[in-house]
Amino acid sequence: MLLWLGVCLAPMVLAAGELELATGRAGTPGTLRVVSCEDLGEGRYDCRGQFTPDNGDAVVEVAASPDSEAGDLLRAQLTPEGDRAVPAGTKGVLAALALPGVGLGGLGFLPYVVMYWLGARRGRRAAVTGGILVTAAGVVLMLAGMVAACS
Repeated sequence: MLLWLGVCLAPMVLAAGELELATGRAGTPGTLRVVSCEDLGEGRYDCRGQFTPDNGDAVVEVAASPDSEAGDLLRAQLTPEGDRAVPAGTKGVLAALALPGVGLGGLGFLPYVVMYWLGARRGRRAAVTGGILVTAAGVVLMLAGMVAACS
């Protein structure tokens, strides 16, 4: 049970940094122009771009999301390390929520399994209903994030 809980909570913890960037709580706001995307094979890409900070600082060469296409121009946040830029605003927040959506979906039926394991008979139907709702919410969040990241 602890392993299940850990596996489902890990994506939420791992996405915290991306959410801070996407919401503007971390990094430097600006504009990203994707300059090139190199096909690495097997559906993988290495994209590079130029990040122009809003504060007027010099343009920075950065890594861009592999979902990008050369010529894309979008609002972005430069990481504190200054090596990559991630989409900001609604698109960035939704994309950053894809991974926590997976964890949320996995947590949906954990209460039911614990109740079953402990032999509790009362409330299991409510746990199943809640599990369906939580899992569905996680799937919707994951799909919305994936669509936002790829658009």
